[in-house]
Amino acid sequence: MTIDREVLQTAKDRDGDITALCRSGQTWSPRRKADAIRDIETGSYRYHVPMKDGSKTPIHVVNGPKGKYLRTNWDKTDRNNLDDLPDCTC
Repeated sequence: MTIDREVLQTAKDRDGDITALCRSGQTWSPRRKADAIRDIETGSYRYHVPMKDGSKTPIHVVNGPKGKYLRTNWDKTDRNNLDDLPDCTC
């Protein structure tokens, strides 16, 4: 059984790349990018961002020119919407 984790914040490096997924108050948070990628690829955990309309936007792994990274497509653009989440506070 895959466990679903809700993401409300992200950690970013100085270039703005996502380095961790976060949800304050959760024992798994912050979850480093490499660990979250492994979680998703092995099917151990799913990560999502809750939307205002009650839907869930999945976070998925993308193979980019500089390696694997995490992203969502909640607004159907090429931008990575995880960049718009607030910074981790945990």
